[in-house]
Amino acid sequence: MNTLKKIFAALFVLLMAAGVAEAKPIAFGIKAGLNVNSLKFNKDIASSDNSCGWTAGVMADFTVPIIGLGCDVSLMYARMNNSSDVTYNTINNPNSGVLGDGTMTDGTLNNNSLYGQNFLEIPINLKYKFTLPVVSNFLKPYLFTGPNFAFRLGKSLKDNVQNLKSRTCQVAWNVGLGVELVNHVQIGASYGFGINNVVERITDEVNTADFKAKNNYWTVTAAYLF
Repeated sequence: MNTLKKIFAALFVLLMAAGVAEAKPIAFGIKAGLNVNSLKFNKDIASSDNSCGWTAGVMADFTVPIIGLGCDVSLMYARMNNSSDVTYNTINNPNSGVLGDGTMTDGTLNNNSLYGQNFLEIPINLKYKFTLPVVSNFLKPYLFTGPNFAFRLGKSLKDNVQNLKSRTCQVAWNVGLGVELVNHVQIGASYGFGINNVVERITDEVNTADFKAKNNYWTVTAAYLF
């Protein structure tokens, strides 16, 4: 019995050593996935529906051997789509008749459009990989969290939807989980909580000093580390 225990112990040590040897402290890879985002407004002047976009880019993943703590940084090209519905009272707005393509009814103007924006995203995540006995050589669950900085590429929303003007930079905080397979493939899902106000202006006539909108989104990605 003691001999059998020693054999199992030796096999376990060999498996753990093989996993550590295979896993690189730092690795680079490619990543792609889908996002579903929605603007959250603090006033009833506007609303937004969930819309699907996509993301693709490169990443670097660093992990401290044995303890599983590390981080990853990505440089991503992201397409975010959104369906917006802007409604505001036009009784005191004599120029409302020339705004956008909305239809004026009973003193209100409504505008519903699907718009798309391209971003350069830089998510920076603190990551913890769980080391599981026996299977850690080919399967590691992980948790991650950190900030995501998205810089708008190209024109503002106002050039696409006349009733909206977006800010150049959007900041969110990501919380997610995933699994790493055979030390090379990572599949993860996260939710980004919008931090800053992403809409600078609704219309030229509406004062947005107290108006705020935050961009919240789900992201599912798959990455391959070389």
